[in-house]
Amino acid sequence: MSVPGREGRAARDGERRGRRLWSDDEKRRIVAETFAPGASVSIVARRHDLNANMLFTWRRQIGARALLPAGDAVTFVPAAITAEAAPAVSPASSVAGRMEIVLADGDRIIAGKDVDAAALARVVKVLSRR
Repeated sequence: MSVPGREGRAARDGERRGRRLWSDDEKRRIVAETFAPGASVSIVARRHDLNANMLFTWRRQIGARALLPAGDAVTFVPAAITAEAAPAVSPASSVAGRMEIVLADGDRIIAGKDVDAAALARVVKVLSRR
């Protein structure tokens, strides 16, 4: 059954479309288009004659981190372990038992020592997808 007005390679050529192979560079380029401000995954997929689900799969496989410029790479702060005693922190201090997590896009999560680890993991996962 053909859909009127639908233009695809198979519809134009009258041939059966087989599986296409995309190079890693092509995949990265197409996935990068989806992260542009205001971009729609479904529109990018149509432009490249792809199924949107395939494009979402590529996004998961490649990940947003692979598309960041080298200057935006995630870095770790160096830590030194010494024999010196840690400074005493009073239990009444407002920062005792708290941690701050800063995600790549600048979102910050501040959690207390009694936070549910599973709930925190879900929050980090949702925020890192944006």
